[in-house]
Amino acid sequence: MSDSVLSVDHLSVELGGSEILTDVLLTANAGELVGLVGPNGAGKTTLLRAIRGSVEPTQGRVTVEGNDVSALSARKTSQLVATVPQETRLSFSFSVEEAVAMGRNPHIGRFGTADDEDRRNVNKALDNTSLSGFAHRPVTELSGGERQRVLLARAFAQDTPLLLLDEPTASLDINHAINTLDLVRSVVDEGRAAVAAIHDLNLAARYCDRLVLLAGGSVLEAGVPASVLTTETLEAAFDARAVVSHDPTTDSPQVTALSERQSADDI
Repeated sequence: MSDSVLSVDHLSVELGGSEILTDVLLTANAGELVGLVGPNGAGKTTLLRAIRGSVEPTQGRVTVEGNDVSALSARKTSQLVATVPQETRLSFSFSVEEAVAMGRNPHIGRFGTADDEDRRNVNKALDNTSLSGFAHRPVTELSGGERQRVLLARAFAQDTPLLLLDEPTASLDINHAINTLDLVRSVVDEGRAAVAAIHDLNLAARYCDRLVLLAGGSVLEAGVPASVLTTETLEAAFDARAVVSHDPTTDSPQVTALSERQSADDI
């Protein structure tokens, strides 16, 4: 791995009088995809919001390339951090190209105009997400999977060192989910850092370099997928019985949840 891009240092967040995150430690390096996993309500979305500066921590700090996010303007933060939200709804009849070009707004400024570098980033993002043929179509005419690609392309065009994704595959079928994570993996391999909340443990194990398992707002375990996804940690985090095996096809851990009537010997 190369230089550190993201550092979350002893971060705690309180919302509405309740502590949502407690003493969270997390790092992400250039060329690394870090997966946030854990049960619903564990604090994954709040952690992503804190990383991009939209939630003020009660303790600790977040730095991106050495910059304290809490001290940055919204524009400067957007030059360092791009976000792909879980919601794929895109309102108004912007063309795909116009929607993707919005990713360049933090670099252009309020009264500026796009230059050759901006256009190159937009065209590269369209090419990388196989959207060039859709460039002039209204985004409102696209399917859910295609809209997800538009959101990814917009974040890619933003050309930031850090990419945040909040459940990017939650509403997608398996084919679109695989395609989405393939795209994320490709830009990470080019040298960006990414942190993604992923609900599917097997996809997280397959695509992520490291996992951070949150439970009750705290980090229960962190490390390579094989060290995080164990029978013991899954039971502690999800209160679930599961068998963890090795998938030789993907060379990654495979999690199989058990019902109350099953035993590990049934698998």
